[in-house]
Amino acid sequence: MSGTRDGGATGRRITEKVSADALRGATGRDWDGWFAELDAWGATRRTHTEIATHLREEHGVDGWYAQSVSVGYEQERGMREVGQSSTGDWNTSGSRTVGAPPDRVLDAFTDPGVRERWLPGVVLTERSRQPARSLSAGFRDASGEAGRLSVWLTALPDGRTRLGVGHEKLADAAAVAAYKAFWKERLAVLKALLEESP
Repeated sequence: MSGTRDGGATGRRITEKVSADALRGATGRDWDGWFAELDAWGATRRTHTEIATHLREEHGVDGWYAQSVSVGYEQERGMREVGQSSTGDWNTSGSRTVGAPPDRVLDAFTDPGVRERWLPGVVLTERSRQPARSLSAGFRDASGEAGRLSVWLTALPDGRTRLGVGHEKLADAAAVAAYKAFWKERLAVLKALLEESP
């Protein structure tokens, strides 16, 4: 299954997430205006980095919007699908704010006994870790699906933690759609688990 113009199973295009009015207010042009500008510049023959750099350096578009316009253009012109990175890799992500400190949240990924309670059948092969801040690991689930997992933690002033999970190196657009739903459900289970027990 692959992404379609309306986002299909893999999610919404960035042009649907950022309105034409919001883009015009932040950058001076709407989506059609930027697409016409990039077409005239020959952006379909350029890399993602070249497009974003052109937008920043030649048009003064700030970093986040330069990336967004670049991705929107690439999706619109068939250079990438929703969920696909500029290198062709398939990725998804999820996030949640959890009522627990960062060290407990990270332990839920690294302690096999705790992990089995909310992420059953998943094997993580740790690559790097920064205590209470981040984790990088190989990922394999019971179906044999592999990938790479990146976990980021931000301690909030009220004792909660903002958790972000990036799942990279997925097989295709169908895997992106499946794992987007998977992480939404699993992170909700993790939140409940960590908030029910001290």
